[in-house]
Amino acid sequence: QVQLVESGGGLVQAGGSLRLSCAASGRTFSSYVMGWFRQAPGKEREFVAAISWNSVSTYHSDAVKGRFTISRDNAKNTLYLQMNSLKREDTAVYYCAVDSKSMTVNFQHSATSAYDYWGQGTQVTVSS
Repeated sequence: QVQLVESGGGLVQAGGSLRLSCAASGRTFSSYVMGWFRQAPGKEREFVAAISWNSVSTYHSDAVKGRFTISRDNAKNTLYLQMNSLKREDTAVYYCAVDSKSMTVNFQHSATSAYDYWGQGTQVTVSS
């Protein structure tokens, strides 16, 4: 059974940092695009970042560019999201996802429909 398990969320003050992790089990995802999305209460799920299988290409949304960094460790089958300079508007449940049909990132990876595996999410709350 394929599982994606996010961790590292929590409560942090504005301006602080958090590092999210997404551990994959049941299957290796080292050959595929992986991504992060987030969903705030009452809002649609929003693209955050995506990364190619070999980490050569990354794609960050304008909302997080320069503050968040996506990375992966294929040997550990784990995806990361380093979040710095956090703002209140970053408060959301963060989800990791895998597109098992693609190795390289393109603009389509900003859509939830591009991904076929999802984690259960981890809550990030940024206080002022």
